[in-house]
Amino acid sequence: MAQNLPPMQTVSTGLVVAVVGFFSSFPIVLQGLNAMGASPAQAASGLMSAAVAMGLAAIVLSLFYRQPISVAWSTPGAALLAVSVTPADGFSGAVGAFLCAGALTVLAGLWRPLGRLAAAIPTTLAQAMLGGVLLPLCILPFKAAAEIPWQALPVILTWFIAGRIQRLLAVPAAVLAAALVVVFSAEGASVRPEHYLAAPIWTMPTFSFASAVGIGLPLFVVTMATQNIPGIAVMRSFGYTPAPGKQFSAVGVASMLSAPLGAPATCLAAITAAMCSNPDSHPDPAKRYWSAVMAGVFYCVFGIFAVAITGFAAHADPLLMGTLTGVALIGVLANATFAALEIPAEREAAILTFAITASGVTVFGLGAAVWGLLAGGVAYLVSNRVR
Repeated sequence: MAQNLPPMQTVSTGLVVAVVGFFSSFPIVLQGLNAMGASPAQAASGLMSAAVAMGLAAIVLSLFYRQPISVAWSTPGAALLAVSVTPADGFSGAVGAFLCAGALTVLAGLWRPLGRLAAAIPTTLAQAMLGGVLLPLCILPFKAAAEIPWQALPVILTWFIAGRIQRLLAVPAAVLAAALVVVFSAEGASVRPEHYLAAPIWTMPTFSFASAVGIGLPLFVVTMATQNIPGIAVMRSFGYTPAPGKQFSAVGVASMLSAPLGAPATCLAAITAAMCSNPDSHPDPAKRYWSAVMAGVFYCVFGIFAVAITGFAAHADPLLMGTLTGVALIGVLANATFAALEIPAEREAAILTFAITASGVTVFGLGAAVWGLLAGGVAYLVSNRVR
């Protein structure tokens, strides 16, 4: 009987993974859902369903394959949503785009040519697109420091100091600092959520070409390039042999099932995959899958209380939530920019992708991320042909 129970070391690792994975990025998910036109109740449902979807997917996949398959929501995808224009059909149009992105992920797992096509997108361009998406969000903390210094500066300083001690706990520490700021501010002196347990809200999806191409396709590309494919690579680096196609399809199915409840995208994790797969998770590689299983359990628990989190966030100044989003993404922006400019021969195409994406322009209903990737792709192909 004891052999069927998770080792205590994997339980504690799973808790740390869930705390880092959830509290380091939930402000970004909320920003993305709000930008897509979600109501407070729909945002709470989206956060809950995203957490439960990645929790259940991690539990099922890890137990089935007996490997530490860590699952996450798409933080880069949520950042993309946060800087995108609200669809003409409102949140129902966004849900339709979420379903399209999930369907493409399933197809990428089942149909190898699509998976190869997604993997063939130059890393420099994918990272440049991600960097362009993140730049406007990473500027927000410094705008907030000028406009609401007594609220933003404690959060920024807490993030910076905690990051010098333990990088993975920097953003959760900043979240705690923001919570204290809200509680002790005049506006938040009586902050109490009306409900503590989240309830799912079904949103009937609306499909349109503009939403599918302008939101769904970039969401699929950025999630595959920055989460799913690196997640497989991380597991392989620790000696595991994951089945990429089946795992892509599995997280794609999870995305499609949770999309009508407001969840943007479920994907394989990269950073938390390393936490579950390394020797600190458990000395025995054959037992490390329990860390991913327990992380999934804790994700589900956090998701159940999502309505309390979103209700609390509703009392915060929007710039304060922007500050949390920005500090959570600064490290991701640094890595994306480095990766985008790493190859000298591809820098021109990458910086073109970065600049157009960061501009936020919308032409013919298509967002800046699409145009940035297209322009960068053309420049990349022309440069390669000349060389």
